[in-house]
Amino acid sequence: MPQDKSRPHSASVDPADVARFDRLGELWWDASGKMGILHEINPIRVDYICDHACRRLPLGGERRDRHGAQPLEGLRIVDIGCGGGILTEALAELGAQMTGIDPAPNNIAVASRHAERSGLSIDYRNTTAEALAADGARFDIVVAMEVLEHVEGQKDFVATLGRMVEPGGLLFLATIDRTLKSYALAIVGAEYVLGWVPRGTHDHDKFVRPDELSAWLRRAGLREIDRSGMSFQPLTRSWRRSRDTDVNYMMAAAKDA
Repeated sequence: MPQDKSRPHSASVDPADVARFDRLGELWWDASGKMGILHEINPIRVDYICDHACRRLPLGGERRDRHGAQPLEGLRIVDIGCGGGILTEALAELGAQMTGIDPAPNNIAVASRHAERSGLSIDYRNTTAEALAADGARFDIVVAMEVLEHVEGQKDFVATLGRMVEPGGLLFLATIDRTLKSYALAIVGAEYVLGWVPRGTHDHDKFVRPDELSAWLRRAGLREIDRSGMSFQPLTRSWRRSRDTDVNYMMAAAKDA
């Protein structure tokens, strides 16, 4: 079967996954729909990025004001696998100069339309991480949140992300640990019982142990500086940052200057 020429291809791209997310369309921005969980965890992701960015990337020689209106002012950030732009827009609103890339063309179309309606200037591109890195693109911060469990050649993908981080810059990833607990909660529970995400979204074999990811980062010339879990609280039906990395977790890494 010939490849779909409308979609960029690379070693990390899983065509079936790209097609699945490409069909979501405007559902990306339906906070009560199939992608609602991303809206629920987005404040946690944004806070995590801001906390480390303000601590490690000064503005004009001064420490950034974490509680100011635009704590990410002037930082060049790329959102890898941006989908419909949920995280991308949130970071742009905090002053970052945002680039968002995704191999699914409909995702980029949806993200671009929403950013325009929101009055945000974001550089959205229908491309892959490999292509962007090959062009020599470099950023103060690279983020790839809820992406790693959907790509092929994960170790090489992490190395590609590392090449795009400027010396002194940061890389943020969020993914799912490969445990029995994550199979029960992230697949059986989230997909088949609660219907939080579409069935077939996840493959347990592609979940990544935190220590595996930390080792891949070291090979890519970065060092882990933090890891944090994201846990659902049933009583309050809310998410919070936690020490439990057995299911959803985030990791921050730095490239030495």
